[in-house]
Amino acid sequence: MGILQNDWVSFLITFFGTLFLIGELLVNARGLFGLVGLGFITVYFYSFLSPSMFIVMMLIYLIGLILIVIDGKLINDGTLATIGAACMIVAVGFSSPNWVAGLYGVIGVVLGGASSLFFLKAFKRRDMWSKITLIDQLSTEAGYNTMNEQYKSLVNEEGVAQTDMRPVGTVQINGKDYSAVTNGQWIYRGSTIIVEAVDGTKILVAKKQNHDAQ
Repeated sequence: MGILQNDWVSFLITFFGTLFLIGELLVNARGLFGLVGLGFITVYFYSFLSPSMFIVMMLIYLIGLILIVIDGKLINDGTLATIGAACMIVAVGFSSPNWVAGLYGVIGVVLGGASSLFFLKAFKRRDMWSKITLIDQLSTEAGYNTMNEQYKSLVNEEGVAQTDMRPVGTVQINGKDYSAVTNGQWIYRGSTIIVEAVDGTKILVAKKQNHDAQ
């Protein structure tokens, strides 16, 4: 097993591998984080597995990352991201020589993924995550008074869902399209919606019939 003779080393390698790989997805590190993270994960799988299983488990792990990317760019509801994270955990857990090393490895993946969020405080965020977080850093000082007032005027207005909202999507209100989010509710395309609240440029909507029944 080489450098992984001690079970706890599995935690360090999977922690740093996942930390840098997820970090590469979150921030613009020009590929450096991705190379470092891939190096750690390659060492982990190569130390435990035969060449054929090494390829299989690396593919499962990388497919997990790809699903997270697809969710961030296209789906935006967290479903594929959750499946991707599960793929990464399964690949690491089943590649270990015993359950103790596997447990260390899984904990490393979970904590590494969570810790990668700290990169957002030091590096430029990738644009792909803006749809999920719906974070628009618009302030009065930056001259966004007019836009904020326009959005506030949408409260209690009715519209139509232009996409399936799971829970993020696009709605049309008074002939204009807006990005909006529900309070965890899935709303299908074509449903009538009503604007419940506006926070800056974040629009919270609900399905109209559910809103009227309250």
